[in-house]
Amino acid sequence: MIEVPAELARIQARTNGAAGRAFVAALPGLAERFLDEWGLRPAGPALHGWSALVLPVVAGDGTAAALKLRLLDEESEGEAAALRAWDGAGAVRLLADDPGTGTLLLEWLGGASRAGGAGERGRRLSDVPDTRAATGVLAGLLARLVAVEAPAGMRSLGDIAAGMLDDVPDAVECLASEDDRRLLRDCAAAVREVAGEPGDRLLHWDLHFDNVLAGGREPWLAIDPKPLAGDPGFELLPALCNRFEPDEVLWRFDLMTEALGLDRDRARAWTLGRVLQDCLWDVEDGGSALGGERVSVARTLLA
Repeated sequence: MIEVPAELARIQARTNGAAGRAFVAALPGLAERFLDEWGLRPAGPALHGWSALVLPVVAGDGTAAALKLRLLDEESEGEAAALRAWDGAGAVRLLADDPGTGTLLLEWLGGASRAGGAGERGRRLSDVPDTRAATGVLAGLLARLVAVEAPAGMRSLGDIAAGMLDDVPDAVECLASEDDRRLLRDCAAAVREVAGEPGDRLLHWDLHFDNVLAGGREPWLAIDPKPLAGDPGFELLPALCNRFEPDEVLWRFDLMTEALGLDRDRARAWTLGRVLQDCLWDVEDGGSALGGERVSVARTLLA
């Protein structure tokens, strides 16, 4: 019987309520099902993030892999299609998937255990001390990922942008500070300038230093996409905020726009759009003030 980490259970109960508790309760049975159906054996303790349980496993032919069991939502439901489209080029390789449950079997990115299993999770790009060197690696991965056209049926940045702009007037009224209200309006204005051309590239949406692991067949590979079809400029904010360095914001922005071959003004507008998305979520959750690294990024770009 697979033991679900207590922290994952707490996260799911806090963020998803009854649905999260039901997901956690079903995990042991779901894990046993796919261990059996796909001929896998456990090869180490369970790992987890915010929304998934990851089991190090070994396939019947001795291949180390990762069995990913997750609670499907709008953001994650396209993960298998995206990984299939990238086919291991800059991203973790998909070995098998079950569309009904969203279960994934992925190549293992980590060290080998003494028993020939999957061992511990591998080194992350966030472990690289030099943030500028790490940003260069991430920019190179982004350039490869967004070179791929999004598969048909992928959620669209155009729809997301339209929904955000519809929500702005009510959100502005919820903010206590005029500075915050102005920031939200300025971000919305930037999005309106580019919303008519939302793009068709396959975006990772959540590529930051913690979502890049050292690989065996490539030095670094992206994991955990929350994919959508859109403009690559919408990809930049996570790398600007993760391991935040105020003095590096413009340097990182310029490096990524150059590596991806982006128009700087369009990339700025879509980055402000990503700030707008996060701020609208905060207001929806009851917030009346804006803050944090993303607001600092927005003010830097708006300056």
